[in-house]
Amino acid sequence: MRTYELMTIYRPELAESDVRAEQARVEAALTDGGAEITTSDFWGKRRFAYEIQHIHEGYYTLVVFQSEPGATELVDRALTLSDNVVRHKFIRPE
Repeated sequence: MRTYELMTIYRPELAESDVRAEQARVEAALTDGGAEITTSDFWGKRRFAYEIQHIHEGYYTLVVFQSEPGATELVDRALTLSDNVVRHKFIRPE
């Protein structure tokens, strides 16, 4: 099993409770795919270093998990299609 980090930025017009619910759905999808969540962190609303899609701030979340390679494909596709997500990135820390 490999360790992954998932950083997600949600739209600023969402309520904090909605962002936490979205994060819970992402974690549930990861565990359904066989991942083991190590840590889950909600960073809150932060200002961007540069403008993304005419947006200047967003809600940041970080999920660290362990899974087999390829287990992130369905979550990646769902986050790409979600209107509430500004950006997301999977990272394999060394």
